[in-house]
Amino acid sequence: MKLLLGVTGGIAAYKACELVSLATKSNWSVAVVMTKNATRFVGPTTFEGLTGQPVMVDTFARDGAMDHIDWPKWADVACLAPATANSLGKLANGIADDALSTTFLALRRGTPCVLAPAMNTEMWENPAVQRNMQWLGDQERYVVVPPVSKRLACGDVGVGGLAAPADILAAIHDALPT
Repeated sequence: MKLLLGVTGGIAAYKACELVSLATKSNWSVAVVMTKNATRFVGPTTFEGLTGQPVMVDTFARDGAMDHIDWPKWADVACLAPATANSLGKLANGIADDALSTTFLALRRGTPCVLAPAMNTEMWENPAVQRNMQWLGDQERYVVVPPVSKRLACGDVGVGGLAAPADILAAIHDALPT
């Protein structure tokens, strides 16, 4: 199976490394596209080492100027983990202003996409985020792995933690057409 993984700029980005490791150990091919802010938490070299593949951070940074179109065609399934409030808002509103948002908006119809949100509780409970989640959840293509309640990196306790990577991988597997 071929997984397109989007990694956004939240503290939970480090858990995407475990998700990639679990997927590759299950013989999945994984391609990673990251936001520039995600690279402040985990470097592209880490994902390149785990996947054996180049990582896309900038749509036009290398010779692969059409990667943002080609990678979505390659994928059997996509996942956004962690999915920040910003990335979810872009996806819900069709905004394509970086490599990740452009790539995810280019997913073929019928390609399932798993969303694993992670953010501060107040952000998660913000009405705009909840509206975006409701709209995305109403679409056939998106499967949401809800955030968990825990002590968050900011010190707050509440809903907003990234689900366990094993649970996200199970949702990715379940999202595949049979």
